[in-house]
Amino acid sequence: MGQKINPLGFRLGTIQSHHSLWFAKPKNYCEGLQEDQKIRNFIKNYVQKNRRISSGVEGIARIEIQKRIDLIQVIIYIGFPKLLLENRPRRIEELQMNVQKELNCVNRKINIAITKIANPYGHPNILAEFIAGQLKNRVSFRKAMKKAIELTEQADTQGIQVQIAGRLDGKEIARAEWIREGRVPLQTIGAKIDYCSYTVRTIYGVLGIKIWIFVDEKK
Repeated sequence: MGQKINPLGFRLGTIQSHHSLWFAKPKNYCEGLQEDQKIRNFIKNYVQKNRRISSGVEGIARIEIQKRIDLIQVIIYIGFPKLLLENRPRRIEELQMNVQKELNCVNRKINIAITKIANPYGHPNILAEFIAGQLKNRVSFRKAMKKAIELTEQADTQGIQVQIAGRLDGKEIARAEWIREGRVPLQTIGAKIDYCSYTVRTIYGVLGIKIWIFVDEKK
């Protein structure tokens, strides 16, 4: 049996919810989808440019977008608010103005809110950024995976699975290596699984990182 389905899409409507909340007619749907992608890419690039070099990660767990007739509400769930909240009013206003210019929307106002998450390393996107930073610094992939699992255990999760694929350690033949700690019930719809797929460019080539985190069965 193939296990290639996205865990988030598999659980939509039961215990997982969409990261974009809006309605559009079929002919306008693709425009709304591209608009969402532009907003997410712009915010990630902005944080990446304005972060400190020593921080290593962007710290964005997810970006939720809610659209109304005259308003686009963007909620950024971030693990390390200092990356974006230094000189808070100026930074957020600047980001809102830049997003407004990028989308070129005249009739709609863009409102950006920032929410701090309690356990940053309990979210797969932040963990994948940490592993990517380690791989770029030529740390062994096994050490990077073990360190990521140690960080996740401190975030009070039930289980984690990490997979890295590509030319690991510069070997000519690409392969996939994975490690699991705790329970990761991918076929149980009642289990809340956080998942992300992340691409990192190294001197040896492109590596793919996949992370599954079993948060809780009750939530």
